[in-house]
Amino acid sequence: MFTAYLVVTLLTSVANGSAAIANFIGHDYPKSQADKLRVPRSWMLPLGALLGTGALGLLAGFAVPVLGMLSAAGLVLYFVGAFCAHVRVHDRQLGPWAVFFCLAVAALSLNLAYHGSW
Repeated sequence: MFTAYLVVTLLTSVANGSAAIANFIGHDYPKSQADKLRVPRSWMLPLGALLGTGALGLLAGFAVPVLGMLSAAGLVLYFVGAFCAHVRVHDRQLGPWAVFFCLAVAALSLNLAYHGSW
């Protein structure tokens, strides 16, 4: 159980940390997604900060389990919001969203299973 928790948490943290960095440096992919979803580009840094905070919180969860649980839950909520943005503009290309959402759900589930639901 610990191995699954460790691997999924690290993978989720790396994926979201990479997405945060892409937002911070102004990579073309997050810009094109923002344009497609009609999200103002001025939101890119705050959204990147949320992703980065979630990624770091997952790592902090190894030392303080409640931080990992809250961070994983926050990432799940972030991606529920992203899904709503996709639906709002009738975008059906949900592959990348699904990967990030499933990673966040898996991280939350394994965190709860490993540390117990408080």
